[in-house]
Amino acid sequence: MKLYAGVVCPHSHRTRLVLSEKDIAIEVELVDPAAMPEDLRDLNPYGDLPVLVDRGLVLYNSSIIMEYLDERFPHPPLMPIDPINRAQARLMLWRIDRDWFSLHQVLTESSKKAEVTAARKTLRDGLTAIAPVFQQHEFVFGAEPTLVDCALTVLLWRLPVYGIELPAPARPVLRYAERMFARSAFRNSLTEQEFEMRHAPSA
Repeated sequence: MKLYAGVVCPHSHRTRLVLSEKDIAIEVELVDPAAMPEDLRDLNPYGDLPVLVDRGLVLYNSSIIMEYLDERFPHPPLMPIDPINRAQARLMLWRIDRDWFSLHQVLTESSKKAEVTAARKTLRDGLTAIAPVFQQHEFVFGAEPTLVDCALTVLLWRLPVYGIELPAPARPVLRYAERMFARSAFRNSLTEQEFEMRHAPSA
C-alpha cells in the first residue's frame, strides 16, 4: 500500500491525518502537484492528489480514500457505528467539501480581491455558525474523533494562510482547534511546510 500526497494540499493532509490517527504504517510519497510524474497521472485520470495504491486497487478523491482506510483498518473506528450518525457524518463531510474545501484555491491563488474577500466571509461565517457544537462535545460527533474531525482540523490549521481570524462567537471552534492541534496524531501528520504555516522558521 502506498499513498501519493501533496506537500501542502489540504485533501492530502486530511488523508495523512487518518493514517496518523489509526497508526497505519504505509509508504507515503510526497509529490509536487505541479510536476506530477506521468505514471502517477496514468493512475488518476483527474491528475490530482491524493492517490492511494493498494495492490491492484487505485483510489483517488480524499473522502473515498479516508473511508476506505477506516474500513480496511477498523481500529480505532473513525466513523460512528450507528447508521443514522454515519449518514450524518457523511453528509457533514460532503458539506465541508462543497462549502469550505472548495474555497481553498480561491483563497490561496486568486488575484481578485472581491473574490477572496467573499470566500473569507463564507468560511468565517460558516465556522462561526457551527461553534455551538463544540460547547456540547469534545469532537464533532461526541467523545471520539471521526473523519469529520480530520477534515475540519486540516481546514482550521490553514486559517492564517487564508487570512482569516475568527470572531469572538467562534471561540468554541478555536478551543476545539487547539485541542486537535495538540494531539500527537495531528502533529505527526504535518509536513515541514505545513508546520511552517503556523510556525515560521527563525531567521
